[in-house]
Amino acid sequence: MRPVWQGALSFGLVNVPVRLYKAVEDHAVRFTQFQRGTRDRIRYRRVNERTGDEVRYDDIVRGREVGDDEYVLVEQEELDEIAPGRSRSLEVESFVDLAEVDPVYFDRAYWLAPANEEAQRPYVLLLDALSRQDKAAVAKFVFHGREHLALARASDGVIVLNTLHYAAEVRTADDVPQLPAKAKTNKKELDLAVKLIDAMTEPWQPEDFHDTYRERVDELIEAKKAGNTVTPAAEPEEPTKVVDLMDALAKSVRGSRRPRTPDLSELSKTDLQKLAKERAVKGRSKMSRADLEAALKAS
Repeated sequence: MRPVWQGALSFGLVNVPVRLYKAVEDHAVRFTQFQRGTRDRIRYRRVNERTGDEVRYDDIVRGREVGDDEYVLVEQEELDEIAPGRSRSLEVESFVDLAEVDPVYFDRAYWLAPANEEAQRPYVLLLDALSRQDKAAVAKFVFHGREHLALARASDGVIVLNTLHYAAEVRTADDVPQLPAKAKTNKKELDLAVKLIDAMTEPWQPEDFHDTYRERVDELIEAKKAGNTVTPAAEPEEPTKVVDLMDALAKSVRGSRRPRTPDLSELSKTDLQKLAKERAVKGRSKMSRADLEAALKAS
């Protein structure tokens, strides 16, 4: 991992040298553009719109419109001078209860780590204090040319920093069309919906979910490379009609019921061996009860 930012995390009179690392990597499907009917790649260049000449990145400055086609040009050095040190400081403004922060404000996630060995002790102190109190630190820092609002919270042995959207950036739900302000449900529908949620509730296991669209794209590329075709995926089902809502809920509840996972501690060794045979646990006949239980749980 390479740091994308480094500076000092400050809370009160304590300053902790830290580095910021990306916690998430992008696995989005990416393509290179070509002109149809050719193998000619499409390129994008920075050009002067008046002359048509390509412009080097070092020769580009920023400008902000202040009137009708009138701009004020600003150099990066001038931006640095108006806020010296801000791009190297992560300043804690306050602490809040983590449960109070609506996830709609969350933007990107980073790992926040101590920058050197001397920073480890105050870093761990903040990490443990946040964990014990179930609090999060609200902070500001300058990153990629803008001031970010951020939330630093304790995770498993590391401080997670999430950049946040400012309140002015979050749209109000009042402007969303077709919100069901007048629609009502009856008790039977609500009871079935609750049952369905209960039946489909599972522990959160993020590794169980994967990008099936990316997998289908990879299959398509491999098939075209080999001169084959890929079977089209099924079209999505039609939206449920209001008159069929009860029937759809009832069928969903019945279809979501899973057989109860047996408590291995309640089974005899003979029953354990039968279950092991069904799940094809290798070497089951010579395994102790503890080994059988461990192998079945792993399977």
